[in-house]
Amino acid sequence: MKLNKKIMNKKFFLILLVSILLIISLYPICFSLSKYGSRGEEVKQIQTKLKSWGYYDGSVDGVYGSKTFEAVKKFQRKNGLTVDGIAGDKTLAALGINSTGNGSSTSSNNTDLNLLSKLVYAEARGEPYKGMVAVAATVLNRVSDSRFPNTIAGVIYQSGAYTCVDDGQINLEADSQAKKAAQDAINGWDPTSGCVYYFNPDTATSGWIWSRPQVMTIGKHIFCK
Repeated sequence: MKLNKKIMNKKFFLILLVSILLIISLYPICFSLSKYGSRGEEVKQIQTKLKSWGYYDGSVDGVYGSKTFEAVKKFQRKNGLTVDGIAGDKTLAALGINSTGNGSSTSSNNTDLNLLSKLVYAEARGEPYKGMVAVAATVLNRVSDSRFPNTIAGVIYQSGAYTCVDDGQINLEADSQAKKAAQDAINGWDPTSGCVYYFNPDTATSGWIWSRPQVMTIGKHIFCK
């Protein structure tokens, strides 16, 4: 009887061990994040975001193929993420896609988003939507540039940086478009290709700004490096 119990215990242990190993081996499949070979709605969301931001030029077909893989790597490289081509939690958050696939963002701090939205509203309301995102992107580009403060608040409130801070318009409540534009910039869309300056040629009073290398014009603003 004791021998039978020992055999039963060993069998139970083996079954338990095999079950645990099976669960571990299936975990990446059952709870997988989008990667090469994946298919589905989440992949479509990834492709849509990357396509609209200029990282991806393929079809939005929900198939995580080589083009999507390379586009994800480009996005990761631009945003300081691990460059592995896998849309893990951090990459999905930076894209504004959570693990449930409903597209809500978990990547931004509410205070930063609120302040950046106010800057966009004060500086770019009435501009094309792309131009609003572009203004937000220049703020984030400054944060990443050693010549400027390394926080959104530091950049915006740097002395003499923005007219809207001097005249108080930074305190106006941002509308939904400004908030969306700020979020898109935080999520990685940079229509300016790295610009840190912009100005309206009709109202600019600084001669120095005209000396900056001009990259593009969006709406009424010229964007510079």
